[in-house]
Amino acid sequence: MSGLRVVPTWRHGQERLYVCLTDGRNIAWYDREAARINLLSEDREEDVLTVLGPFLTGPVAVGPPPVPTPAELARLSLHPDDDLAPNRPGEALQIALDREPGPPHRLRRDPRRRALEAEQTVGEALDRLDGAGWHTLHSVPLPGGDRVHHLVIGPGGLFAVHALYARKQKVTVSDPMVALGRRDPHPLLRRVRADADRASYALTAEVHPVLALVAPTAISVTLPPREVRVLRETDLEGLARLGGVLKPADVEALHAMARDRHTWSRV
Repeated sequence: MSGLRVVPTWRHGQERLYVCLTDGRNIAWYDREAARINLLSEDREEDVLTVLGPFLTGPVAVGPPPVPTPAELARLSLHPDDDLAPNRPGEALQIALDREPGPPHRLRRDPRRRALEAEQTVGEALDRLDGAGWHTLHSVPLPGGDRVHHLVIGPGGLFAVHALYARKQKVTVSDPMVALGRRDPHPLLRRVRADADRASYALTAEVHPVLALVAPTAISVTLPPREVRVLRETDLEGLARLGGVLKPADVEALHAMARDRHTWSRV
């Protein structure tokens, strides 16, 4: 008996299998996507391969973990309280609803829940870009209580995405005004541009504003928006086809910078 056990974990939709000693210390982990077993203790290689045998799905590389890049080192040095990467879509709204859920019975649905549904729907669509070399941070806090709903970083550049619940409603856009159905229009595009400008200042890189509409029946544009992309949530995957702006190393460096809460403290 080797005394080793396998502990599966999930992070950002990816599975890792950790090999642990009886005292809980990790001595290896298996990354399915990379088809690699990373060993922290080479003298236990045979035992590690034996205990992982039932989980292996094909040929794998075996060896010590690769040397981390500067971006990975910066990420690893973050205190968990300062790391924004684990934020869920709509993190701030979810926390607010958990603290103050509102009355159990009301004639109209709490508007915070519609906003949360919009951010979750858009966030799920953006998270699917991860495999194409993109990273998405959710609910990025800004001073004054504002926040960027979603910050997307990838080969095509950086995008600050604002999610808007528009289910079964016609959306009318007349820059800077946005109207849902028969409701009075509001200058939402000013907010979307302002969020992108603040993100540009924090990251010292150009950040493009995007308004993501969740399930509208129709979109009418009477005055085209300046600089802002207006997309349905089903069209967000088109961002993955953009490229030629950032190299992979630049994407990783910007992601490491953006996920640090302190980056956003003075914008």
